[in-house]
Amino acid sequence: MHMRKFFLIALMLFAISAIAQQEPDWSKVQIKVTKVSGNIYMLEGEGGNIAASVGEDGIVIVDDQFAPLADKIQAALKNLGITDKPVRFVINTHYHGDHTGGNAPFASSGSTVIAHDNVRKRLESGGIGGNGGSLRFEAKPAPKPALPVITFGQDVTVHVNGEDIRALHLPSGHTDGDSIIFFPKNNVVHMGDDFVRYGFPFIDVSSGGSVQGMIAAMEKAMAQLPPDVKVIPGHGAISNLDDVREFVKMLKDTSAVVENALKAHKTLEQLKQDKILAPWQKWSGDFINMDAFIETLYNSLTGNKGQFLKHN
Repeated sequence: MHMRKFFLIALMLFAISAIAQQEPDWSKVQIKVTKVSGNIYMLEGEGGNIAASVGEDGIVIVDDQFAPLADKIQAALKNLGITDKPVRFVINTHYHGDHTGGNAPFASSGSTVIAHDNVRKRLESGGIGGNGGSLRFEAKPAPKPALPVITFGQDVTVHVNGEDIRALHLPSGHTDGDSIIFFPKNNVVHMGDDFVRYGFPFIDVSSGGSVQGMIAAMEKAMAQLPPDVKVIPGHGAISNLDDVREFVKMLKDTSAVVENALKAHKTLEQLKQDKILAPWQKWSGDFINMDAFIETLYNSLTGNKGQFLKHN
């Protein structure tokens, strides 16, 4: 429960500007390390899950949580006792601060940060993100050391520790800069926030995300994965493809219900009053509740993007 409390505070910190000044006590955050497969580990602390490839060539991490936790993350990796070599590469799955906040301290200690083109653009420009409705946050422009120094349009592969670690851009799901990271030798995939375990997902409609894109991303990714792959979600426990399929089914079913209501000329307020997503109550969480996800679906399906970030 202690870890869950911190997790929810971090999500709300990131997404809801009204409480943006309330920071967790970083000194109390502990980094939990779980072996996923072979030399791939998952690190949990505050913010998005981190994947780590640890071996004789050094360390590659996927996402890096928040800047105040960088030393703790480094220490947790060192305590594995597998290598004394540093974090050579950081791959960002998207631009949100709970996944990129550690970019600057890792870069200052020698890591090379890699991400999709749009991740650098959004970090550099700052601006407004959210679900186009009640969830809205302001992202300040990131300092230069936090910006990815290697960017890509479609995909990039990092060849380390005997593995071809591939970052594949799947557009317009959680944001317009999402990447899914494949560790094929170890049969592991990190899906970023295109797949999460906290319930209804946060989709940053204002930053180019959409429910349609998230469904397409997950279906494309699943088609490339073996049935026994281990899935690291953006948030939550290590998962499998059945978990992803259940998540995608929920996205499809809820989208269809809202789409049919739109064809009947229902307004957003009517959808909320009708509790149109009541059959999916179990997905409603402390972060994205039923009304917030109705807004997300409505804005995705009607093309209402809210306020774009500056570079758009």
